[in-house]
Amino acid sequence: MFDQLTIEKLDFYVYALINPNDKKPFYIGKGIGNRVFNHQNCAIKDENSNLKLDTIREIISSGLEVEHIIIRHGLTEKEAFEIEASIIDFGIKFGFEFSNLVLGHHSNGKGLMTADEIVRIHNAKPLTELTDPVIIININKKYVRGNSSNEIYESTKQAWVVGEQKRKTTKYALSEYCGIVIEVFEIHEWYEIETPNNKRKNRWGFNGEIAKPEIREKYINKSLAHTKKRGAANPIKYRL
Repeated sequence: MFDQLTIEKLDFYVYALINPNDKKPFYIGKGIGNRVFNHQNCAIKDENSNLKLDTIREIISSGLEVEHIIIRHGLTEKEAFEIEASIIDFGIKFGFEFSNLVLGHHSNGKGLMTADEIVRIHNAKPLTELTDPVIIININKKYVRGNSSNEIYESTKQAWVVGEQKRKTTKYALSEYCGIVIEVFEIHEWYEIETPNNKRKNRWGFNGEIAKPEIREKYINKSLAHTKKRGAANPIKYRL
C-alpha cells in the first residue's frame, strides 16, 4: 500500500495489473490513492466472479502476487481517462487479453483509428442525396474501429430482418459506423439464416463485394448524422 506522502504526490494515475506467470498485463485502470491495490483485496474478500478477480485468485493460489505497474502519475482525472482509454484500445486491438469489461472511455469518438479514419471523421460531408436502391446498415455494435475492409464486410453482411420486397429491390449496402458511411458493398444475393425454435423472424445475410468506384465514391466517408433520430434503435434504413 502507498503511504500518505506518496499518495499526495501521485494525484490521479494509470496502472496495469501484471500476471507474474507470463509478465503480461491483464487489467488497465486509473485511480487515486490506493486504488491499484484494491482489486486484490476484492478478490480475497468478495465472492463475485469475473475475469479480473478470477485471474487474481489464480495468481494468489499459485503462491505468487499480482505485480502493480504505475504507467503514468501526476495526472488530472481527465488526463487519466484519456491515457487509460488509449492503452486499453491499443492493447485489445493488438491481442492483449485485458479483463476490462468495456473499451476505453470515449472510444467511439476519440479511440483507436487508422489514419484514414482520422481524416474521415473530421472531414465528413453530409450525405444529402441517395440516387441508388440502398440499404443503410449501422454496425456500431459489431465493428471495432481500425479494422480492415474485410472485417467491415463481415460486420455488415448479416444477420438482419429484411423483407422479401426489400431483398428484391436493394442493390447496395452502406456500412454506417458512428454516423459515417465507412464502406459500400454491391449485393449479389441474399441467404437465409434460420432462427432456432422460431423465437423470432428469420434473419438474412448477403454475399457481395466492394462497390465499383463510381458508386462507392458517391457515399463513402459521408456523414449521416443529420438523418439520425434520437432514440432510434433499428440498425436498418432503406432508400429505394
